[in-house]
Amino acid sequence: MNLEATKSGQRIDLFLKEGVFFNSEMTRGEIIRNIKNGNILVNEKKIKPSYILKIKDKIKINIPKKAKKLIANRNIFLKIIFKDKNIIVINKPAGLKVHPNAFEERNTLANGLVCKFPEIENVNDKSLGSELRPGIVHRLDKDTSGIMVVARNQKVFDELKNLFQARKVIKKYLTIVHGHLKNKNGVIEKALAKASNYKKQIIAGKKTRTKVRPAITEYNVIKEFNGFSLLEVKPKTGRTHQIRIHLASIGHPVIGDKIYSKKVYDKDIKLGRQLLHAKELEFELFGEKYRFESELPKEFRI
Repeated sequence: MNLEATKSGQRIDLFLKEGVFFNSEMTRGEIIRNIKNGNILVNEKKIKPSYILKIKDKIKINIPKKAKKLIANRNIFLKIIFKDKNIIVINKPAGLKVHPNAFEERNTLANGLVCKFPEIENVNDKSLGSELRPGIVHRLDKDTSGIMVVARNQKVFDELKNLFQARKVIKKYLTIVHGHLKNKNGVIEKALAKASNYKKQIIAGKKTRTKVRPAITEYNVIKEFNGFSLLEVKPKTGRTHQIRIHLASIGHPVIGDKIYSKKVYDKDIKLGRQLLHAKELEFELFGEKYRFESELPKEFRI
């Protein structure tokens, strides 16, 4: 892979982490090791991970792809609400990771899916690390519950990916947040960027060091009670942690959010999860319209 730097002043390891490998399993540490091993060159020369890029620097990446085998796990319970020859629709429980990483290899949704639907094993976007995400075109956070659609073949996978990227999939979430909102409905439009330590997303500032991505979230207050509010939320973009960050940015963090809530509340500790649930998904696939709604977890039945 060959790239050209479009801006100057950024370390090459940070540039590659936020850009080329942003959606892959490759960590910044792995990128640094590949730079040191000479698998990543700048202007045909070996450089240090701290090398500061200049405009039009030529970056050459030649990293041998090491295919990882996804371990099938029959013990992962899948609550399937619909399936046909093209898609599988599930209601993911809170507490279940979507796909493996360095810290969890066996107990994820993907492990259960490939066991029950082995035909999806090689259905992916062919990028580095995608073999661990068979059929998965979108994701939910570990502690977020709700609707997910999985592709059963490559043609459907590619089409669903295009629909999500073109914002042609309607997504609706329910969440319970701290406080009562002054505006009972509205739109939060705040761009997001990675924090400097890459551990979370932040509202983008003028001097952010990472790529800025536009993010738009619509919300509507459904009910207020005891210092909390039940909201229906419609993200118009699909950025990592978008709903959680946006709601926290207006002073109403999601109950149970351990990353973006500035305070620790007793109720949050007792719940053990964040109260965010993907309740509806609607799209049109090859001329056929689909709409799915998931059963609410008990925590939302108020």
